[in-house]
Amino acid sequence: MNSPGDNRMNIHIRRALPEEADALTQMALSAKAHWGYSERWMEIWTPQLTFSPDYFRENETWVAEIGYQVAFYTLQERDGIAWIENLWVLPEYIGYGLGKQLFLHAMSRSLELGYKILQLEADPNAVGFYEKMGMHKIGERHSEVDGQPRSLPIMEIDL
Repeated sequence: MNSPGDNRMNIHIRRALPEEADALTQMALSAKAHWGYSERWMEIWTPQLTFSPDYFRENETWVAEIGYQVAFYTLQERDGIAWIENLWVLPEYIGYGLGKQLFLHAMSRSLELGYKILQLEADPNAVGFYEKMGMHKIGERHSEVDGQPRSLPIMEIDL
C-alpha cells in the first residue's frame, strides 16, 4: 500500500455509488473535524454532512480512490452555473494533491457539461487552497452556528 507522501500513488477517479453513502459521510465528518471545530459545532453540522444513498443517485458525485475512497466532490447546477457542493479529503491525505486532482476534474467536468463558471461556498480553512486553484472571492454568506456569527466566502473561477 502506498503512503500519502508516496508520489507513486495510483489515483483513480470514478462516480460515487449510492451504497457508499455511509463511508462518504464518515469521510466528510472526518475532514470537517480535521479543522479543529468544537464537538458541539460538529454535532450541529452532522445532519448536513450525512448523506443518503439517494443523495448520490440524484447528485453527480466523484470519488478519488487509491484502492479505497480517500476524497470526493459533488457537482451541481445553480442558476446555470456549475457548483461544487462538497469537496472532502480524508485528513491523512490532505496536502498530497488529491483535492487538486478532484478540483481539476470538477473544472473539466463542468466544461464538458457546457458551463462557463464554477462556484462554491468555501470553509474558511480551505480558502487558501481554492485561491491556489485560481478561484477568487465574489461574496459571502453570513450565518450563525450555536450563536456564533460565521462568514463563508463564495468563490468563483471562469472556465
